Amino acid sequence: MSDALVRIRGLKKSFGTTRVLDGVDLDVAKGEAVVVIGPSGSGKTTLLRCINLLETYDEGSIQVDGVEVGYDEGRRRRGESALARIRADIGMVFQLFNLFPHLTALENVTLGLTKVRGLAKAEAKARAEHWLARVGLADKMRNLPSQLSGGQQQRVGIARAVAMEPKVLLLDEITSALDPELVGEVLTAVQQLARDGMTMIVVTHEMTFARDVGSRVVFMDAAKVVVDGSPREVLVNPSHERLKSFLSRIEMKHH
Repeated sequence: MSDALVRIRGLKKSFGTTRVLDGVDLDVAKGEAVVVIGPSGSGKTTLLRCINLLETYDEGSIQVDGVEVGYDEGRRRRGESALARIRADIGMVFQLFNLFPHLTALENVTLGLTKVRGLAKAEAKARAEHWLARVGLADKMRNLPSQLSGGQQQRVGIARAVAMEPKVLLLDEITSALDPELVGEVLTAVQQLARDGMTMIVVTHEMTFARDVGSRVVFMDAAKVVVDGSPREVLVNPSHERLKSFLSRIEMKHH
């Protein structure tokens, strides 16, 4: 599949003697929302962190839109300025909201647009307002993070990432730090982006969300991709034993 926007081949990564990614292959086509599930410690978060090089990888290749992320042509590690350019095209939203506490929601979103994308203030503001409205925060633009609920803060984080118009958006357990009643509003915002054709890789424990939003679901276990298929194949009729036991454990937790 050469039209993959994100192309990962033979990805390996160890922390000390622990192999956290052991030969991962993954393709994500433009406009696809690929959901990654699996037990804690299976390598899901590390995979995302390698894609935008918050973690370096030991072996293998990660290409975003045909460009190797971590290394230049001579397999030398990229310098910070080259990396910053590549990272600008890879949006990431984390478990914790990482907003600047002294900036309003609007300022949090416009900052990267003026600093990294070099937009004029007026254009940055218009784009930020557009995306904040899209995630349902039109009336909260002037609020500081401390005046927002966790779900609202997380939606600011999503608006901030998407406003940069990245080629791919990485979402890492973005609902795990939220109170249960706030999870829905954040997932709805992401669902909307998926419908609009945003290319996404989403690590989540929310199986309903994985089923409803994922164009594909990837199950990782023990540092490898074990199953990669449609939400139906993976979540509704799982044939793989480790996947079955993982899903039954999750079900138990949620009832």
